[in-house]
Amino acid sequence: MIQVVRAKLHGIRVTGADLAYHGSITLDPEHCERAGFYPLEFVDIWNKTTGARLSTYVIHGEPGSRCCVLNGAAARTCAPGDELIICASEYLTAPDLYDLQAKVLTFLPDNTVDQELAYEVFKSPEREYDFRVVDLETHLPQALHTYPNVDVKRIREALGKKGWSADEVEAFCATHFSL
Repeated sequence: MIQVVRAKLHGIRVTGADLAYHGSITLDPEHCERAGFYPLEFVDIWNKTTGARLSTYVIHGEPGSRCCVLNGAAARTCAPGDELIICASEYLTAPDLYDLQAKVLTFLPDNTVDQELAYEVFKSPEREYDFRVVDLETHLPQALHTYPNVDVKRIREALGKKGWSADEVEAFCATHFSL
């Protein structure tokens, strides 16, 4: 059995820290349901701002609040505004990876969901266990790529904001990414 990512909240911001609470992380149940996190489920938390890493369990806050509150001892590892990665995992055998579609939500600074992605493992001509990120909103071929840390949609948007024409953006993406 191997431990793998099952669900992830990537870039969610801390909205509070409550040292006096018994423990856990309080999350908006709407975010939890959308990503596939369960109440009382243990999660790993990585603070992108400070580098702190911890494990605790999920409890639900107010629906629609976009809250992310570290409680108890975990409150000492963060401050409001810190950017976190929260990861739920499961154990499975390597062949079961083909059936897993790990759900990933990315966030804007106000904790609204920016993108809904999936991590997929598939067999390719190059490797038995290859990897891609799928944009679950568009499902367009250009939303698929085999680079784990490249978000082509965001790159297109960023280049457009810099004044690149649509043709320049597409030429750049065609040159640098397997679309």
